[in-house]
Amino acid sequence: MTTSFGSAASRQVVRELQAAGYEAVFVGGAVRDAELGKKPLDIDITTSATPSQVKEVFRRTIDVGIEHGTILVLMHGEPIEVTTYRTEATTSDACYPVYVASLREDLQHRDFTINALAMTVDGELIDLFDGLEDLQRKVIRAVGKPEERFQEDPLRIFRALRFSSVLDFDIEMETLHSMRTRLPSLHHVAIERIKTEMDKLFQGQNPSRAFHYGREIKLPEQFPELFAAFESLDRYTPFLHARHGFSAMLVVTDTPATELARLFKLSNDEKRFLKQCEEAYAKRKHRAFDSWDFYIYPTDILEVVGKIFNANHEDYDISKEQIEQYKKQLPILQRTDLSFTGKDLLRWSGKSAGKWTSDWIMKIERAVVYGHIKNDALAIKEWFINEISREK
Repeated sequence: MTTSFGSAASRQVVRELQAAGYEAVFVGGAVRDAELGKKPLDIDITTSATPSQVKEVFRRTIDVGIEHGTILVLMHGEPIEVTTYRTEATTSDACYPVYVASLREDLQHRDFTINALAMTVDGELIDLFDGLEDLQRKVIRAVGKPEERFQEDPLRIFRALRFSSVLDFDIEMETLHSMRTRLPSLHHVAIERIKTEMDKLFQGQNPSRAFHYGREIKLPEQFPELFAAFESLDRYTPFLHARHGFSAMLVVTDTPATELARLFKLSNDEKRFLKQCEEAYAKRKHRAFDSWDFYIYPTDILEVVGKIFNANHEDYDISKEQIEQYKKQLPILQRTDLSFTGKDLLRWSGKSAGKWTSDWIMKIERAVVYGHIKNDALAIKEWFINEISREK
């Protein structure tokens, strides 16, 4: 490993902590990713200094996670997370830190050996639990006794599934056995924390591996309301993004979008996405998408629904490129592209404003999209006057 691990700002944070008399090293996922040949993201530093001591060393800090022993140090405008040596205890909603005196104690309470790697500022790897060997073997193994690690934080059961997908690694047998044994404790973990892991799992290299291990530990049986879909989500992989995974769950379980959103406490934006997928898939089951569908649904909705339909019907469906091509051929891309306004309708009809105007704008919009009339003010006026006179 070269001595250029981390950014210049993060290396300076480590050196300033050491100059103040504290131990400090890089730790966790960034070290793991560097050893895998990936660009390290989210550089984390662990130190013997307490949060208050960290704040004494650095002039600019933010108490972004002080309740978890973490201080954000702003160095040359770059935010660097610095966390005190700690173990983790858990409640139903979150983990809270128990500070410890040494790096070994900190690392021995981390979840998996591949995440218990540390690196000095000079590029020396600190591997106290054979994490490098497990990386090379592509194995997820709990640090020390698995049951103790899962007792400290039951979310680690789901984190193991997530890493099996993201890294496409096997889960070591003793670790997997403890996951199965400790699975009921996952009931006490806040769904928001599980959902965060789900998002990453769906976007991994091999989500099917995680679904396989989920079935092995009886996850669908223990949590039928949440994870029954793990029985048959494999066919929908690889997922385009996390929302694709939740959309597939709609189809697998016949759970309404509003209910799935409630169960996983999805954001309003995610809920809207699922509702649109639900609506579009209901149409696609009965017919191919038409011009109006290509007009009203965003590309990502059409693409996800097409892939889900294809997985269920073993039939070729439209690609993203084809969807975009269909959209380009539409007469208009949005309502504001129409060559008339509501005021034009009032003038043409001689009527007062009312709900009827929005109804007719929609009728004209559909007629233009379907190609029944050109998006031309005179053509629209002629069509409108003719159609509205027929309703009198």
